[in-house]
Amino acid sequence: MHPFVPKEIFLTKGIGRHPEKLASFEEALRAAKIANFNLVPVSSIFPPNCKVVPVHKGLEKMKSGQVVHCVISRNAVEENHRLISASVGLAIPKDRSQHGYISEHHSFGETEDASGDYAEDLAALMLATTLGIQFEGDTNWNQKEEIWKMSGKIVRTANITQSAIGRSGYWTTVIAAAVFVA
Repeated sequence: MHPFVPKEIFLTKGIGRHPEKLASFEEALRAAKIANFNLVPVSSIFPPNCKVVPVHKGLEKMKSGQVVHCVISRNAVEENHRLISASVGLAIPKDRSQHGYISEHHSFGETEDASGDYAEDLAALMLATTLGIQFEGDTNWNQKEEIWKMSGKIVRTANITQSAIGRSGYWTTVIAAAVFVA
């Protein structure tokens, strides 16, 4: 039997609101168009030679009830006016025969942009360290980012992020996911 190594992946996000926490999560999955799959969370490796495709292209190759691997970030709140976010970051190496990284991040009180930037930077940092890009112990993030950009070893970073503000009487759930296509 050959190991499952995905050739495609898509990024998606969603938000759900409902008086019941589980139903709120289901609504977020529906908004992200992945509620009809059996989701299996996996860790953070972007497969070698994998291609990022639009959501609709990935969904065309999938069937309802299918077991689907994904890197998923989720967050939920039942507090009025509480800001939440869920983000997935992606870092792809220039040498596509090598693996990249996917990171998950979820937070409270952080804007969508800040959460997305953090997840993207985290994926890039993880990839940079595996590519042998060296950082000094006291190097700040802006310096690290400049070093990995100058190395030419990382070709692309991206993120998908969903944020929302909680409403009184409802669970608010946000999700972001990198979904592997079989």
